Amino acid sequence: MPAMHDFVTWEPLLRILRADGARTPVAPHGHLAGRIGRHGWVRVPGRPRRGRADRAELDAVERVLRALAEAEVGCVSFKAEISPTGATALHLLDPGPAVEPGSATPHPGALLLVEGALPEPWRRRPDPTPGAPPSPSADPASLERTLRARVPGARGATEEEIAAAEKRLGVTLPGELKVLHRVAAAGRRGRGGDDEAAERLDRAVGCELLPLERMYVAHARTRPCPWRSAATQVVVTPPGAAVQGLVGSPGWIVFAVGGGGDPIAVDLTPGPKGALGQIVLLDHEQVIGAELLADSLTDLVVNGRREGRRDRRWDRPPPGARTDLASLTNPRAAVDPHLEVLTTGGWQGAPLSLVPVMGLPRLRTLAASPGTLADPLEIARLTALEFLELGPQDWRVLLDAGAVPRGLAAAAIEVHRDQDPLPVVELANEILALRDRPPITRTVLHGDLGPAQLLGTRSPAMSGARDRIDRRVSPPTPHARSGRRCGF
Repeated sequence: MPAMHDFVTWEPLLRILRADGARTPVAPHGHLAGRIGRHGWVRVPGRPRRGRADRAELDAVERVLRALAEAEVGCVSFKAEISPTGATALHLLDPGPAVEPGSATPHPGALLLVEGALPEPWRRRPDPTPGAPPSPSADPASLERTLRARVPGARGATEEEIAAAEKRLGVTLPGELKVLHRVAAAGRRGRGGDDEAAERLDRAVGCELLPLERMYVAHARTRPCPWRSAATQVVVTPPGAAVQGLVGSPGWIVFAVGGGGDPIAVDLTPGPKGALGQIVLLDHEQVIGAELLADSLTDLVVNGRREGRRDRRWDRPPPGARTDLASLTNPRAAVDPHLEVLTTGGWQGAPLSLVPVMGLPRLRTLAASPGTLADPLEIARLTALEFLELGPQDWRVLLDAGAVPRGLAAAAIEVHRDQDPLPVVELANEILALRDRPPITRTVLHGDLGPAQLLGTRSPAMSGARDRIDRRVSPPTPHARSGRRCGF
């Protein structure tokens, strides 16, 4: 039996949770819950802030993390039911491959109803740019002279190495990028590498140059984002933009990284006012678009990165494309043929009808907070939806009526942070079952922490006490498997 399913593994953490519950009002439904994984852990109720975690907490968390690593599980949600006598039932919830972890809660995140499906902004391809002019500043000869003067005697890449990189990437490298590597190819760093030579090259270029074998094309999949957030994004390229408003592009060839680790790419798919071969930076704090750094690689190396080059018009969606009804006084103002994303947010008015937005051809995302819709069954007539987020009661109405839209690629359940996760998991599994997707599995561990007045003590009778293990899969399917990984 893996240690992950051993009550003894969880006992120290459960004691801390019980102590926190005694100091902090327990959730309204009387449960202790949380999620733990390699990127951290969250709990309900939250612990009062007292600075950094103490040693006992760190040890308890590390004990569980070692068990998860042994079982090859990235994260797990849990609910603990602890009686006054100390009898405990610990419910371990494995999201499986069809569920994204929630954000700072033990509840499931987006439910992936179609394997491998990506939100529309992540499927968006660049607009063709057959007439894009090269930058006037591009000058391979000047670039070569500058580099040879700055890094004399540097080893360059061979034509065979450059050809191998082009074959791996599936693109022909632009002339300036070939010159850069012919003159001074980036070498290995760290153990077995020449760090001093690498730093000289970085100073010469103005950024950290990647070796040929580490260069990559910044496709959309290289910028992952949870469905729940990605589905509400809108991409746009205004007529005067130098850079296309995209998540990724087959024309973004990443050849270096900036001081903050942000990828720097040669752009072969520029915007309407951009230049072929311009240099862009993919900000790690953004998931759409890129910032213009220089007009060309020659410009970057010879003149350096100039301030004031930011082109961020791609992060401002056109009017009407994304609407939060809570920001409107008249809901009919949301009716726009460009509408892609509609959220009801904190709408305080009378429940809303969806009739006015029916037939809008681009409405692909609806996130409706509980109690904001007059008739959830109207959702069935929104034929272009690919993502839907509702409260449990509205989902119940759709499920009972068999009215869940068939075109959904992903879905989510909006719940309060302190809501009991078990009913939410049961509802999520009903939604997953509609598309024959792997369910969230539940394993129940039973043990005894001893009476509350013994809190903080550790006796042989209390330590490691364990009654039994129940495993529950709702419903069982042939898709369930062990060794699943997930991240935050």
